[in-house]
Amino acid sequence: MGYVSSHVSAKAAVSPDPENLLSFHWDTVPPTSKQRRYAEQFFLRQSPKILYSSSTFRDVPRGKVPEVTFLGRSNVGKSSLLNRLMGKNICHTSRNPGRTRTMNFFAVGGEDEEGNPGRLTVLDMPGYGHKSRAEWGEEIMKYLVGRRQLSRAFVLIDTMHGLKRSDEALLQALRENAVSHQVVLSKADRLLFPNNRKASKLLLERHADVLRLKAGSIGSYLDALDVHGPKALGEILACSTTASLESGKFLGVNNLRWSILAATGLHEVRRQPAAVASTLQSLTPNPAPEDARFGHVVASGSDMDTGRLR
Repeated sequence: MGYVSSHVSAKAAVSPDPENLLSFHWDTVPPTSKQRRYAEQFFLRQSPKILYSSSTFRDVPRGKVPEVTFLGRSNVGKSSLLNRLMGKNICHTSRNPGRTRTMNFFAVGGEDEEGNPGRLTVLDMPGYGHKSRAEWGEEIMKYLVGRRQLSRAFVLIDTMHGLKRSDEALLQALRENAVSHQVVLSKADRLLFPNNRKASKLLLERHADVLRLKAGSIGSYLDALDVHGPKALGEILACSTTASLESGKFLGVNNLRWSILAATGLHEVRRQPAAVASTLQSLTPNPAPEDARFGHVVASGSDMDTGRLR
């Protein structure tokens, strides 16, 4: 199986839904507009809450709800993306790399039936690379390997810069340790709307093929990685924290929200009244077909080893 970047054409058919130009799937299928709205409502129905922060894994309290964590190089835009994801400026951001120095846990989705402060926990990790510290990496790996509640690790890659050696080292470690993970391209607006041009559907469509090539290059690396263990999820999402085609709806963020719900099982209907369950059932995804394609980038995904991914 391989990723055929040469199949990308400037004349490729354009999806009527701009959000579909920001997501690339070969193990999964893109969310529908209804599913994206459901995911948005889940994250925004109640304001997120800070649960706790810790510099060491041993001091992290046991969790009772699913968790997802976000990883990335210093200054990749991780905290800014989490603020958009959760709908509140709750994570500290800075122009200087290395601002996040502890593991910071946030409760999302409102209180659940058992009284937990959130139905989901989102974790902002310290960045790696420039201005990072070796001890942070050690504690991060302890969490990734030892945390039973962890459903998926989302690895942020700068769209313009692509994979760096530190990113590759992390992706290899996640696979070696059988940690469910997925790649997210951050700061996609810098490629799609260069020179600080205002976001528009026309520019998005014009530069969509370049974004496909970026995603395809990373997909090729992930597929060729000669490391024993489950591969990254066959789904790469691109996001922006500054560009939107519709007021308040930043590009790719609702796709990411849905992916988080799918990773944690929170997209499923559970103990809902019959009328509500009937409505929400239409929002759950269909299984990806065996010959699902990565747009014009993926040739075949039939032999992807994803049995251990959630």
